[in-house]
Amino acid sequence: MNKNKKYILAGLTFVAIALGALALYLFLPITTKHNLKIPSSEPKELVRYLKKQNYSLNIIDEIFLKIFPPYQGWVYINKKELPRYQFLLALHKKGNYYTPFTIIPGETSYFVLKELSQKFSYDRKKVIQIYNKLKLFREGNFIANTYNIPNYFNEKRAVNFLLKESFKIHKKIASEYGLNFKEEAYKKFLIVASIIQKEAANTKEMPIIASVIYNRLRKNMRLQMDGTLNYGAYSHTKVTPQRIKEDKSFYNTYKFKGLPKAPICNVSTTAIEAAINPIESDYLYFMKKDEKSHLFSSTFKEHRENIKKRKEKLNKQH
Repeated sequence: MNKNKKYILAGLTFVAIALGALALYLFLPITTKHNLKIPSSEPKELVRYLKKQNYSLNIIDEIFLKIFPPYQGWVYINKKELPRYQFLLALHKKGNYYTPFTIIPGETSYFVLKELSQKFSYDRKKVIQIYNKLKLFREGNFIANTYNIPNYFNEKRAVNFLLKESFKIHKKIASEYGLNFKEEAYKKFLIVASIIQKEAANTKEMPIIASVIYNRLRKNMRLQMDGTLNYGAYSHTKVTPQRIKEDKSFYNTYKFKGLPKAPICNVSTTAIEAAINPIESDYLYFMKKDEKSHLFSSTFKEHRENIKKRKEKLNKQH
């Protein structure tokens, strides 16, 4: 065997060993989060960032990411541990990327759909049409939560995804109490939950607000709650005496007895739980104590005294 053949054989052996070592390296398992933020599409910057997040990456991973470049944004990885090469390829696949979308407790669908359209550059008219076709209730279909919407979704898939995920939660809560979330009994709790969501200053108050609602209904009293007038496009509109006088919708609990015919807004699971499990009380009234709480009372006389004290306190502050 001449020298050239020896060199070629040695070179091929070296390459084979190197490729084998590389293959073994790329098959090594790597632990990862399901939801991972990719702050940069530049491989070097990304490797530096991930190393700070306790990912054991090096120059080999950086080279791999130059061949299969990542994208900036949030990525969903469906396993906590996977081979290194699969992890790196997951950062390259556009279909894994999503945008978090948060539905705030107490927000109406009017504004949810508006924000969805703006955030994802969707056709708003199309979004509304799809929602109206797929919704179950007039309002309150969405559960307040953060949803990870894949970036490749169009209007139909995004709205369908939000509703399906919300209906799963509705169904789970309803079944825990032997209810069908598509029937009137659950809808009634959802209506009460939506009023609670609009009126409560904090989650601890929710079962108390629920008791006030049920106590007033039992006594055939009008609910007379401002929050019921913050429906639809009026979600952020201040309720004034003039508004109360002019609004003729069934949401106006100053004019009409009983519950509104539909929920006021989209709610949290906490509000639904409060509607189903109110505390026992004889409270019939409540008023704002401060921005974080309310004062509750059982008689109109006590209620008026609370209002007087509140006004005196505010006058002293000014």
